[in-house]
Amino acid sequence: MKNAARLPLFVLAVSVAALAFALTAEYGFGLKPCVLCLVQRVPFVLAGLAAGLVLALPRLGRWVMPLVVLTFLVNSGIAVYHVGVEQKWWASSCSGSAGQALDVTDLAAMMSKPAEAQCDEPAWQWHGITMAALNVPFSAGLGLMVLAALLRRKDGR
Repeated sequence: MKNAARLPLFVLAVSVAALAFALTAEYGFGLKPCVLCLVQRVPFVLAGLAAGLVLALPRLGRWVMPLVVLTFLVNSGIAVYHVGVEQKWWASSCSGSAGQALDVTDLAAMMSKPAEAQCDEPAWQWHGITMAALNVPFSAGLGLMVLAALLRRKDGR
C-alpha cells in the first residue's frame, strides 16, 4: 500500500467504526438517539465517503482531505453544543424542557406519537460523561490528526 493511501484508509476505518459504535449502541443496547445524536453521525458519513472517494481517485486528495479535517472539527463543535444542551447551559428545540404552553389537542397529538429521545436527557452516561461529551475530543482529535498528517506531507516528511 502506498503511503498516500494510508490517511484516507485510516479516515474510512475510523468513520466506519464510529458509525458501527453508534448503531450498536442504538440497536444492540436500545439507546435511543436524539436529533443531535443523529446529526453527529452525518460528519462521519461524509468523512467516510470523502475518504472512499480519495481511495478511488487519489488525485482528489489534495482538495478533499482538508474538507475531512473541517468535517471532523465541525462535528466536534456540534458535540460541544450537544453537551451544552445536556448540561442545560442553553435550550434546544429538541429539549424536553422547551417551556411552551400546550393545550389539550397538542397534548393528545403528542401522546399519539411514539416517544422521541430528548436532547437534554442523555441516553447513557458514566460519571456524568455522555457520548456527546466523548465525541468532543474524539472528533477534534481526529481533525487535528488528519491536519497534522496533511501538514507533514507538505513538509516532505
